[in-house]
Formats: sequence, structure tokens, C-alpha cells
Amino acid sequence: MNVHLKVQPHHLERSAYLYIRQSSMRQVIDNTESARRQYALRGRAIALGWREEQIIVIDNDQGESGASAVWREGFQRLVSDVGMGHAGIVMGLEVSRLARNNADWQRLLEICALADTLILDEDGVYDPASFNDRLLLGLKGTMSEAELHVIKARLRGGILNKARRGEFRCPLPTGLVYDHSGNVALEPDMQVRETIVHFFETFSRVGSASQTVKAFRQEGILFPSRLHDSQTVFRPLTTSTAMRVLHNPRYAGAYAYGRRRYRRTIDGKRIVREQDNDDWTACIPDAHPGYISWEQHQENLRILKSNICHRWNAGVASPPREGPALLQGRAVCGQCGRHFRMRYAARRGRQEAWYVCDRARSDRGEPLCQAIAAPPVDEAIGMLIAEQMTPAAIELAIEVRKEIETRHEEADRLRCRAIERAQTEADLAQRRFMLVDPNNRLVADTLEGEWNEKLRILANAREERERARQHEFILDKAVHERLVAMTADFKKLWTNPETPNRERKRLLAHIIEDVTLLKLPKRGTTKAHIRFKGGKTETLVTMSPKSPSQQIKTNPDIIALIDNLLDNHIFSEIAEILNDQGSHSGNAYATTRHEPVAVVGRWLRKCYRGI
Repeated sequence: MNVHLKVQPHHLERSAYLYIRQSSMRQVIDNTESARRQYALRGRAIALGWREEQIIVIDNDQGESGASAVWREGFQRLVSDVGMGHAGIVMGLEVSRLARNNADWQRLLEICALADTLILDEDGVYDPASFNDRLLLGLKGTMSEAELHVIKARLRGGILNKARRGEFRCPLPTGLVYDHSGNVALEPDMQVRETIVHFFETFSRVGSASQTVKAFRQEGILFPSRLHDSQTVFRPLTTSTAMRVLHNPRYAGAYAYGRRRYRRTIDGKRIVREQDNDDWTACIPDAHPGYISWEQHQENLRILKSNICHRWNAGVASPPREGPALLQGRAVCGQCGRHFRMRYAARRGRQEAWYVCDRARSDRGEPLCQAIAAPPVDEAIGMLIAEQMTPAAIELAIEVRKEIETRHEEADRLRCRAIERAQTEADLAQRRFMLVDPNNRLVADTLEGEWNEKLRILANAREERERARQHEFILDKAVHERLVAMTADFKKLWTNPETPNRERKRLLAHIIEDVTLLKLPKRGTTKAHIRFKGGKTETLVTMSPKSPSQQIKTNPDIIALIDNLLDNHIFSEIAEILNDQGSHSGNAYATTRHEPVAVVGRWLRKCYRGI
């Protein structure tokens, strides 16, 4: 069919839309010839009869992929204007410029057919309402989508092949850089390197990401962070940063690729999902220098996994907390095999702890499995550990002293690095200010402000170091003697009121694997089966505490005394005798000579009934 026969007068009355797109900003900058060819289609529209002012150019999708129309505002505008009947013809250099997705392309064809809108590409003019033209345009759309798949497959295959060999260059985390030869090396900045080393040492000591963050805050140490322009800044350490560093295998010297999977949703948002280690594309240990070993990295991941306290992770010991329950996360129910939960309640002016196994009741409505009071069990476990622990006093005290001193020296060295960096930046700002022309006040004032800001940062770094040194734990002779005494007798360390519950639980974690508790209701006792780290086992039997009714029950000796006194005395006389002896009822009701006889009578009746 003649092209001029397809272009009708009603088409020329409407606008001609020229859609221009290139897939990436690099193509926009480098492939300028493609842009010229696309803009040149305006001449084709003028030759077909459209006026210059009728041609509408849509080029705000430059640098956007044609794989989807979700994030292409220009294409969405084109489809909208075609649907409203504003377009007489839609022009594109080729089908791939308009869409790389067959669904988007077929939708555009359907709307063009309904609106009686023509389509023009480099090969000719097409009428989507015509079956033959529609068939040809559909085939071109299918080929365009297949072409995109082939291009992506080739690019992706090359990337994966290089990644499996460990040669594909990926962005490196803070603390690692590419040297002039393209190999991965440690950050040359000593402050950055020492801070990261201190981070992993702190985590190995405290065993928790949140506790590591708290330790950095207490020591006043900032953590390095690399910006997009490769500039390194120091910020307060956050839990998310700590978790990201601990999970990154690059710090262990391992090349890893494919740790995450990305996909886009229907609204254009990108979803990131973590992959299991077995699903990674490549994992090559010892591929480059690192801050820790691969074995230490695996141990850190195991610790992080054991610290998770979600419901589905109830089978692992949670990190030590401040509650008084000594076996938190290590007490196992002797009936169902699940780990006990902790329940705390304030009673009689103190906090009481209970080991409760109630998952069957909460999940399936079954009866409560077990509820065991914590104090008797914890006391027996503590006494057992205190009796079996026999540390070498002097050697242990010296090791403790060395560890604490080394820890404070490391923190002070990092503060000194921060002061050196601040001094260097202040000197650089001073040189910039001194080199500027004094008459150019606009520039001079700005550089002077930057110099003052650097001096303020330097002063704050020095003040922070002095403040930290004032609060350092100094091991003088008295403290050293106290450490020796406490390590010589582990029982004193264990029962010392100043020892936090968290530290007791940390000590227990190095000794005991778990404790299985089984309540024996007929005997009023609890059996505790202890499994030590080395494989040794021990079984203890503790007395269960009295129930509330038993605790307020009057002493049977007092009841027997009342039985004898009732033969020869009245209530008021019996009350006086009991007061003289200092006797009380089970609920601590005291009798006085001033109480009415009726009150004393009620008290005696309660005592007599054994309530």
C-alpha cells in the first residue's frame, strides 16, 4: 500500500509524536549519532504533511532502559496522549526505541489501533488497524524483546565467568582498596585500618553487635565510612553498620559474588534478598588480604545467629542480659525438650524469676508444661561452679591486667590517630587560607570559616582524648590485689554483689552447655541435669520453694500450743501469752494486748484451723 494512502487528512489534523530514547546515560553521551538519527525523523513527518509546530518530541526518557514502562514517564505520556486521540502518528527510529517489552509494545499497538494512530519507524509507515501491518509490528516487537534477552545473556555470562575466577571488580567496603595493579589491598590510612581491627577485637570480646556499638560509644571511637566520591569520613558506629561489616566476607580476605539477588516490583521498586552461602555465584577464601581469617568470620556468623532472639530461633542461647535468671537461654524443659522462657515479677520488694515452658499452651491451647522458680536452681548451679572452678590466681590476674591495659592502649591509639587526622586537615585549611588573596574577601571569608571549623574539630578530638584518659580504669596496687584475691577465690567473684548478672552469664556460657530441668511435684523438688562444655555431666536435686498458701500457713507448733492453752485460758489471755513469746501467724498477723477480744478470737480461729 502506498504510504501516502495510509496518511489521511484526519491524521494530519492531529499531532505527530516523536519518541526518543537511549538505554543508558553512557549511550546518551557517547552514541550521539543515534540521537541525531532519531531527531532526524522530524523531516520524515514534515515530508508526510505535518507542520513543524505539530511535531511533539518526547525525549525525557533518555538514559532509561526499555525493558519496562513502569519507570518511563515519557512513554506513559505517549500512551496517554494516543489514548485521548491527540496523536496522528507515533514515530520511533525502531521498535526497540519505543519498547523492549512485548507486553508494553502490544498495549501501545492496541491503543493505536483503537485511536486510529499510525506508527512510523526507519522502514516505513504502519497502520495498526490493518492485520498485515499489525502482524509485522508484533513480529518486530517479539524480535526486539528477544534481542534484549540475548544482549543481557551475553553481558551477564561474561560477568559471571569473570566472577567465578574472582576477576570481576566489585565495589570494596571501607578498609579495602584497589592498588595501582588492580589487586585488592588494605587501606593505607592507618587510622582506618586500626579502627577496623579494633572493631573485630571488640566483637570477639563482647560477642554481640549491639554491645560492640556500646563499647565504641563509651570509648568515644568513631568508625570510618566511605562516601560515593571515595572520601572517607568518621561517624559514630551504628548497629546496622556493625552487622554489615560482620556479614561481609571481604573483611576475611574472601572474594564473594552473588550474595544478594535483586528484582524489580511492578511499581519499579528494587527488592534485595540475601542468598544462602550455597547459592552464591563465587566464594573464594584467601583471595586477598583481610582483617580476620575465614575461620574467624565463620565463627562471627555463628555468634550472630545464636544471638537472634526471635520465636523461631528459640532453640539457641540468647545473648546475656541483665535479668537475675542465671540459666537464661540455657535451661531446657525436661518434659518437652524446648528451651524455657524467662518470666520476671516484682514480689515482696524484690524481682523474682521463673523458668516457664508455655509454648504448647500459646500455640495449641495445651496445659502449661512446667514453671520452675529460678532462685533455688540458680543458687545450686552457682555453688557447683564455684566449687569446681580452681583458677591459677596470680597468672589469671596478670592476664586480666594485660588484657585491660591492652584494650585501653588500643582505644587511646585510635584517639591519637583521630587527632593526627584533624591536625592534618587543619594545617591544610590553614595553607589554603594563607595562599588566598586578602583582597578577595568572598573567598577569604569562606576559607577562614573552613579553617576555624577544622580547628574546632581538632580541639574536640583532643578534649575527647583527655576526657577518656581521666575515666580510664587504672590498675594500681590496690586494684591489682583485689583482682588477685577475687581470682584466687572464684566464689567471691561469683557472689560479689558488684558483679553484674550479664557477666555471670558470660562466665557460665564458657562452662555450661545447657541445663535440663524436671520438676518432681510429689517430692517438692527439681532435678537439674547439667551438661558441661567438655562433655562432663552432673545431676543436682533442689528443693522447690513453698507455694503462697504454704508460706502463710501458721507454724504447727503454735497451733499445738493454742490447743493446750484453750483448756485453761480465754482468747485475751492466749493473745497475751503469744505476744510474750513473740509468736506470729503464718501471714505475719501479730496479736497485741490492745486488740479487741473478737479480733484475737478470729486470729486464734485462723491459727487453729491451720490457715
